[in-house]
Amino acid sequence: MRIKGDDAGPSSPSATSSVEFDEMMEADNESLRERVAALEQKALTQTDEIVCLRSTLADVLRRVNLLEGQLASAGGSLPFRLQPQVQTGAARNGPVRVSVSGPKESPGPRLRPQPGMRLPSQLPQRRAVHYQSTGSLHSDSPSSASGGGSPSPSPTHTPQQSASPAPPSRSSGPTPTPQSPGHRAAALSSLSLAKRWSSTGDFNGSSACSPLTSPHSPMAAASRLATKSLFNLYMKPANPQQYNHNNTYKHGVRDAIYNEEDGYVRMFLRGRPVILHAPSDVAPSFEITKVATAPQQRLKLEWVYGYRGRDCRSNVFLLPTGEVVYFIAAAVVLLNIDEQSQRHYLGHTDDVKSLAIHPNKLLVASGQTAGHDRKDGRPHVRIWNSVSLQTLHVIGIGDFERSICCLSFSKTDGGALLCAVDEAPDHNISVWDWQKGERGHKISETKCSNDTVVAAEWHPVDRGVIVTCGKSHIAFWTHELGGTLIKRNGIFEGREKPKYVTCLAFSQNGEVLSGDSNGHIIVWVRGGNTVSKVVRGVHEGSVFCLAVTNEGQVISGGGKDRRIVQLDHSLSSSGASAQLSDELGGVRAVAVGRGGRLVVGTTKNCLAAGSLASGMAAVAIGHTEEVWALAAHPSLPQFVSGGHDCCVRLWDSQSRSVVWSSDLPERLQSAAFSPDGTVLVLGLCSGRWLVLHAETRELLVQMVDGNEPIQVVKFSPNGKLCALGSRDNNIYVYQASDEYRKFERIGRCVGHSSFITHLDWSEDGCYLQSNSGDYELLYWNASTCRQVTHSSDMRDVSWATLSCPLNFSTLGVWPEGADGTDVNSCERSHSGKLLATADDFGKVKLYAYPACQPRSLCHTYGGHSSHVTAVRFLNEDSRLISTGGNDNSIMQWMVC
Repeated sequence: MRIKGDDAGPSSPSATSSVEFDEMMEADNESLRERVAALEQKALTQTDEIVCLRSTLADVLRRVNLLEGQLASAGGSLPFRLQPQVQTGAARNGPVRVSVSGPKESPGPRLRPQPGMRLPSQLPQRRAVHYQSTGSLHSDSPSSASGGGSPSPSPTHTPQQSASPAPPSRSSGPTPTPQSPGHRAAALSSLSLAKRWSSTGDFNGSSACSPLTSPHSPMAAASRLATKSLFNLYMKPANPQQYNHNNTYKHGVRDAIYNEEDGYVRMFLRGRPVILHAPSDVAPSFEITKVATAPQQRLKLEWVYGYRGRDCRSNVFLLPTGEVVYFIAAAVVLLNIDEQSQRHYLGHTDDVKSLAIHPNKLLVASGQTAGHDRKDGRPHVRIWNSVSLQTLHVIGIGDFERSICCLSFSKTDGGALLCAVDEAPDHNISVWDWQKGERGHKISETKCSNDTVVAAEWHPVDRGVIVTCGKSHIAFWTHELGGTLIKRNGIFEGREKPKYVTCLAFSQNGEVLSGDSNGHIIVWVRGGNTVSKVVRGVHEGSVFCLAVTNEGQVISGGGKDRRIVQLDHSLSSSGASAQLSDELGGVRAVAVGRGGRLVVGTTKNCLAAGSLASGMAAVAIGHTEEVWALAAHPSLPQFVSGGHDCCVRLWDSQSRSVVWSSDLPERLQSAAFSPDGTVLVLGLCSGRWLVLHAETRELLVQMVDGNEPIQVVKFSPNGKLCALGSRDNNIYVYQASDEYRKFERIGRCVGHSSFITHLDWSEDGCYLQSNSGDYELLYWNASTCRQVTHSSDMRDVSWATLSCPLNFSTLGVWPEGADGTDVNSCERSHSGKLLATADDFGKVKLYAYPACQPRSLCHTYGGHSSHVTAVRFLNEDSRLISTGGNDNSIMQWMVC
């Protein structure tokens, strides 16, 4: 569900239903447009086929005439006839055959070749050519998207058979000679029938100019897909541009069909058919055209773990209400540290990159980057009320190119103007009258710098002055009444120019203070662009942030040394300082409150609060790289997360805090608790996997299977077996004993042609089902590690968990046009009533279980800005946890 903050708050029911209706209508319109495009493409394809068939027919007639002439000169006749074999009854759905047959009696003495005479040695040897009918809806092989020269028979219609001439016989009267009109008419009649039932794939090589000649053409690929050869069936084209749903390959649930006789649904992913068998109690009454309703339960964002400090600056502020404002992913978080509560502004559709507070301390401006959606994901700035979380203005849609990296409200005129810097190649700076209309009015815009810009601030005292800084520069701008921006670059006057000017602040007397990558603080002459004073060596490494207290003291934060230093009015050290732990990282941003209270954002995506006198303590902890591993504790409201930052953490969802944290020797890809919650299995990216005690973190077992990442780990319901799906296409099955201190490998499940993505155990622990990267659903006997080749035998197996998105019960989670890899995670609730998914577009979706209808409605939730890697229900189904990829976030949702 895309949340429109400018219409209603995030939790408004009316806004939710309206948005769902709009999205449903938009999806229907998109489906109609795709169907029209597909019909147009099919018409063009059939036109090309008709031209090709006419050319081929002319070529065949030319050869027949030549053959007749040769046989006439030798005194013979045609020894064969072309005749279609039309089948009736149930066999109509099978292949249509065109056979070459001769008379039942002996054809007579064999002709001896005469000098200069050509005999047709190849044509009579082609005894039986098989063609696949494209009209059967219940065929086990995929049908070609392009039809033949005439429509193929449908399952409910028997084609009328045309009368064909009887084979020539000695007792049936005089046989027409090659020169007679009767013989020529009989030959043409046979050829006509043969062409009517022919497949275009038979003439791939007949003409050099034919579109079927190229092995990489869409029609040639469709011809390969029309056969029953397993090799051809799963062949992928050499041209990647053919991978779209408007071309030859069928794709998505729109083309799904249901075979009532065998009780299975066939859908297509990237042109590849996926067969999903319905359970025996569902198959008789299943109707593929029904629409499944969304569940009554909904999700509400309760908590967001982490903070974006690894690559953003000036994004931590304190409000008069005591709330701390910051952002991560597509959410702006308002954290009340004392009450341990969060509120969330969810109006953005992708990464929030900048933040600014209005001088009235009530309004907030937040800028986002360009997102997935070309329409709603365009970079823009949203101005909203921090109390009601209502969007007031959305400015800059269509004016910004990449993302808004810097924002600042003017100070001397009560915040009437807003300055924004775009991260486009020219790093354009623009000034907006943001209160003019709902979309604001751009007053001026100009190129800011060739290099990176990291900060832009309006001067708090001098009217119309803006200061920007970044890589190797600092600039002083004057915004004149006419809207012109005049730039003056800062002059370092022979001093060493820093590689980066990293941050800005303003002293109480109006002087500009800048920190740089050399660890110095430079004071600039008020009203000018020259250096007044340099304070050297404040930090070891870069000065990442500066802040000025109400008493005029300067707070400086260092990145490399992780120190927070207090300076007096003359920029001399006051002796007060604090240092963050290595786990928290360097200082990225500082917000100053009353009574010396500080809130610090760090380079390791954490928040710390406290004072220089009492020290700093963590109030929010986050991951610094992609989060892929997520496991819910089987009996406690806790979960484990880990990722490519080589760190694994156990979280408590009720206290919203970290229970314990551990560093790993390498990147983490997957995790799973044992059924009793005593041990934790961690799959690493090198093929190694570890078994840790869930409370003491003691390393119990360390094993290696292959050299590819362990993508998924699952215990059997009784905890005696453990299956590990690897990126090397194999599933490794182990038997656990001695209280999980010993693991002995039973075998290896070999059969997937791509990496393993998801695993599920049956309730009795006897079977496994697995999905792979090439859209396969396979079943396995866990004790023998052998594949169950007849998937229909597994239709009534009950599964302990359901995390495989390719399954009959999860058919409806695939949106039309989605890639087979777009749904990253799927999870059924413990009650069996809900189904949650995580996709590549930053969305978490909630379905009613089972979602076996191709059209299954759902509730859609934003907040993540990157691909959502995993979703898990906690032990009592009261909460859902989702993890983000590049946004490094963990979000906790209440099920209500």
